[in-house]
Amino acid sequence: MTVAKRPIVVETIRGMREALAAERAAGHSIALTPTLGALHDGHLAHVQRAAELADVLVVSIFVNPTQFPDAADLAKYPRTLDADLLVLDAAGVHYVFAPSVEEMYPGGPTQTTVTAGTVGRLFEGASRPGHFDGVLTVVTKLLDIVTPNVATFGQKDAQQLFLVRRMVGDLNLPVRIEAIETVRESDGLALSSRNQFLDANQRRAARTLSVALEAVSSSADRGLDAALAAGQGALMGESLVQLDYLKIVHPQTFMPVDDDYRGAAVVIVAAQLGSTRLIDNESIYLG
Repeated sequence: MTVAKRPIVVETIRGMREALAAERAAGHSIALTPTLGALHDGHLAHVQRAAELADVLVVSIFVNPTQFPDAADLAKYPRTLDADLLVLDAAGVHYVFAPSVEEMYPGGPTQTTVTAGTVGRLFEGASRPGHFDGVLTVVTKLLDIVTPNVATFGQKDAQQLFLVRRMVGDLNLPVRIEAIETVRESDGLALSSRNQFLDANQRRAARTLSVALEAVSSSADRGLDAALAAGQGALMGESLVQLDYLKIVHPQTFMPVDDDYRGAAVVIVAAQLGSTRLIDNESIYLG
């Protein structure tokens, strides 16, 4: 008896739809984890949660050019498909959707796009204009191709998670969005495919981001100004960290909170270390 190798790699939209139509006909529920590849333990946390929520696990691996406003950033993004497949095989993933750029955009970038609105132009959107429009457009395409019951997105990319959830609600898309908690190194640094670009000194300095988040959280009971001052103080001593932003936003709007705000919030941070951009966040309660 020949046992089919897992995961089954599908490179075409038609092939993915046909395979999953058969799964649905068999009564199986489907979970999708969209990725850009270069997988790490953070991605495996998605797979583990997806296995609790659905019968069939689909991981997409697609370095989406429309979410990279910087061509150099797109060119250097790590592409490790063979290694990724070994990881996903061991994790029990059933299908990997790994289309080419030509398969997803046969006529070049689509003329029809999903726009992220005002929030999409703030924070990461201000640094990377058009990034979130590209993200939401490709996520819409992936959700339409796979039509999962549930899709997983990481809390580490808090702004992306917010925008995807809002898009799903705004467009009445029939999918549940499951947030996966940030997976961290032992020293607190959030796992990211971009961490591999850090040299030893930058890697040491990168821990300052999570230290700053801890400082904000510890001072949150003293209000907005005190919390932000504590976080900025933690970052000031590290010359290798070039801070882009440290902000506290409302979890339901992702807009900066007012000075007198009290309640649940999210502190977000982004910084440049050499040529590598890192982001992180933490849920807090402003007292």
